[in-house]
Amino acid sequence: MAQRESWATRTGFILAAVGSAVGLGNIWRFPYQVGEQGGAAFLVIYLLLIVGIGFPVILVEFVVGRNTERNPVGALKRIGSGAWTKIGWVFVTAGFVILSYYSVVAGWTLRYVLIGLQGNYTADGAPAQFGEVASGLDAVFLHALFMAAVVAIVALGIERGIELSVKVMVPAIIIISLGLAAYVFTLEGAGDAYAYYLSPEFGTIANNWTEILPAAAAQAFFTLSLGMGVMITYASYLGEDRNLASDAGIIAGLDTFIAFTAGLIAFPILFAAGIEPGASGPALIFVSLAAAFAELPLGGVLGAVFFGTVAIAALSSAISIMEVVVSYLIDEHGIGRVPATVALGVAMFVVGVPAALDLIFIDLYDGFANSILLMLGGLLLSVFVGWVVPDLALEEVSKGIKDAGSLGSAWVWFVRVPVVLALIVLVALNAWDYYGFLTGGFAEWLGANL
Repeated sequence: MAQRESWATRTGFILAAVGSAVGLGNIWRFPYQVGEQGGAAFLVIYLLLIVGIGFPVILVEFVVGRNTERNPVGALKRIGSGAWTKIGWVFVTAGFVILSYYSVVAGWTLRYVLIGLQGNYTADGAPAQFGEVASGLDAVFLHALFMAAVVAIVALGIERGIELSVKVMVPAIIIISLGLAAYVFTLEGAGDAYAYYLSPEFGTIANNWTEILPAAAAQAFFTLSLGMGVMITYASYLGEDRNLASDAGIIAGLDTFIAFTAGLIAFPILFAAGIEPGASGPALIFVSLAAAFAELPLGGVLGAVFFGTVAIAALSSAISIMEVVVSYLIDEHGIGRVPATVALGVAMFVVGVPAALDLIFIDLYDGFANSILLMLGGLLLSVFVGWVVPDLALEEVSKGIKDAGSLGSAWVWFVRVPVVLALIVLVALNAWDYYGFLTGGFAEWLGANL
């Protein structure tokens, strides 16, 4: 078996975990979810789910990873038995599928940086411009270019590749995001934007909770990199002296701060240009924001900086997702890091090509991986940790904490009941929504194209 690496510093681990979380989940997905689901109403539910489900499940993944020192598949083989040994595949599969289309979306950000530098954002032509960028041979090329960058970094290893790169990327994301948030504060209409974003109407939550709740849960899992094996894998490189609860709190807090800041940036820009926040759905930052940049002074430069930040965030997240699948090949099959990374990069590129040619495959992949697999993995692992190996979990989470006291037991029981019950409901709601997509939009696409 290939020798495993470890983190050089605690800062490197924290930044890598935060970097895995911020990515497109925070800056691409979060603003359009807020726009589609009622503004501040979505934000309130999202924040509650981060605290009530996200933080406990991070700890679930941490204890499994550090205890076993393995990837998700190897971890469950080591401490599980029977059918439990198979659930690690849910995580690895989710990571593989997500990165295959995530790379396509990240490729779009590279093209929009160039469009901004050339001063070619257009208000009236933004939808057509997005159509040209989002599908076709150019999209395939940018998909390949982004995947090559991910492969190059992960192939260098934990310390020389991932840890070194995130020490540059994550602080850059934070600094640039804060600068953009300060700038858009000066735009006309910023006050209305903040009211939309920060003043919830609880009647909206009561009337639309069956839509807001599963969307917010999927967002929370995606943005915290839960259910895709990142936290299991990264924790497998940790020493026993580390306080897992403290690390989980810092990661969740920083990630939520960056997501929140993305909203502070996006909505003032949209309101300043008079654009409806929920108008463009998943294409929000590529259509509505690009159209808004076209209307602003120095909008080309501002847009290039914004999309450059998104590209950096996407890269920081993508290398973490790639590491999950690479660690599986290293741990379970003894394959060297470089050949494992290259082979997976090629495979993910091939799987992602349909998504680069037609947007319907983005919805197909994203609905399956993000809305179902992530929370299914979180549900199964929470049941396993809370009910099958609670003593192991309690012992592991107590390491690095001088006196865990009753807090450890409270965490186990919280995972056993509230978290598991909530995830059962959320998986069912998201599966129903995905079934609707398969029998609706995707079925229509198949009928028209086959």
